[in-house]
Amino acid sequence: MVKILKMLFQEESNKVVEIIEKDIWGSLKDFLQIGISYGQGDQRIQITIGLLIILTLALLSTTFVLRWLRGLFTRRMENDDRLKFISVFKFIRYVVYLIVILLTMSAAGIDITLLLTASAALFVGLGLALQELFQDIIGGILIIVDKSLHVGDIIDVDGKVGKVFEIKLRTTRAITRDDKIIIIPNHHFISNIIYNYTQNHKSTREKIIVGVAYGSDVQLVTKILEEISVDHQGVLKNPKPFVMFDDFGDSALMFSLNFYIADSFSDPRIKSEMRYKIDEKFRENNITIPFPQRDVHLFQHSPFQHSSVANSEKSE
Repeated sequence: MVKILKMLFQEESNKVVEIIEKDIWGSLKDFLQIGISYGQGDQRIQITIGLLIILTLALLSTTFVLRWLRGLFTRRMENDDRLKFISVFKFIRYVVYLIVILLTMSAAGIDITLLLTASAALFVGLGLALQELFQDIIGGILIIVDKSLHVGDIIDVDGKVGKVFEIKLRTTRAITRDDKIIIIPNHHFISNIIYNYTQNHKSTREKIIVGVAYGSDVQLVTKILEEISVDHQGVLKNPKPFVMFDDFGDSALMFSLNFYIADSFSDPRIKSEMRYKIDEKFRENNITIPFPQRDVHLFQHSPFQHSSVANSEKSE
């Protein structure tokens, strides 16, 4: 009796396994094989539901791993360095996604060399069309890696002075002194000369050039300029301001007032206030700021003769 029950149980188990293999798993395999195909023979490329599911799972797994790595590398970074790393990491993430897609398709039996060969012309066209884009991305990576530019730096680009407030992978944004935004492609920082006023430190040396009339007391002029620079709140006391007698100009004695400030972005306002003060002090001390003058001398070697048109017609 026991043997008969074992045999019956074994037969039922075999039938269940057979049903699962043929009906359920077979139907699932047929469903996963549904898709579209391109080409014939060895050059055939087939995209199925199963392949799309595998790609989705691979991309989700890759996203999870990349997020974990990003958190691992940035958890001890400062906020500025973290933002720069995330910008570079975005570019790396796209490259990793592309590699994962190609490897998954290769593992699924698709000959990716055919796909790469077929898209070679497209890649060449995209490379030529997006040449400047790639240059901008490379420039952004170099800026972030070598730290040649930071948020808050004051730069001079094509005669425009601006304070950097955002550095991205492709562009850098700065606000000018007249409150306008300039968007700078990053390849400019590796191909052109850019003046960075605050690369080494925040303080910068500025100067005001002024001319006084010939015969003025140069010692008094020097003293007035030094006092004005020392009394101004925006001028640093250390390093100490100094005055230089630059040149004997065509119409004036040329002086330059050299001083240091902590915020070169507000340089025009500070210079304007000091120029007002210079003009006031010069008036109080009877020091004249001359304007360009020219003396014209006429030398006449022979008597001047006047002839009219009427006289010349009569003579004819």
